[in-house]
Amino acid sequence: MKNKPQLSAEQQEELIKILKTRFEKNPKRHENFQWEDVQKKLESNSEKLWSINEMERTEGEPDVLGYDNRTNEYIFIDCSAESPKGRRSLCYDRDALNSRKEHKPVNSALDLANEMGIEILDEEQYRELQTLGNFDLKTSSWIKTPDNIRKLGGALFCDKRYNTVFLYHNGAESYYAARGFRGILKI
Repeated sequence: MKNKPQLSAEQQEELIKILKTRFEKNPKRHENFQWEDVQKKLESNSEKLWSINEMERTEGEPDVLGYDNRTNEYIFIDCSAESPKGRRSLCYDRDALNSRKEHKPVNSALDLANEMGIEILDEEQYRELQTLGNFDLKTSSWIKTPDNIRKLGGALFCDKRYNTVFLYHNGAESYYAARGFRGILKI
């Protein structure tokens, strides 16, 4: 059995400092939450803390945006102004990657999200994020695509232009330097 990746004590401490600073800098995102409660959750789950670090390492700038009362979990979502730099130039999924004969990207959005231990946002989550600020004004982000669209070779992505969130489609095998994906993780 493969060992789950974990951060050293020093890495955990540094990451928690970064998250606390971001939490305090953006109170509008989490008006009803106390940092101490969030920190306890983070410190008690080293595997998910590793995933949060992957979100941070790929420049997603994760922050607390919600709380799931049903599961007693905080919801972290990438809040970088543009689609995370370390997660761009990816096609949608493994099938799309395998279908490319040449000029393949290094990975797919769904595979990388899985490797990081996170999920990509769906349309509803993406639109909710956009109520908290202006994101993807110059880039775009893949979102979860319904099976009926994916089976026909398509995939969905969103961005924000003209103060409006737009939903688009593209071939799942396509990839662009300005398109990545945003992640979500519950802790």
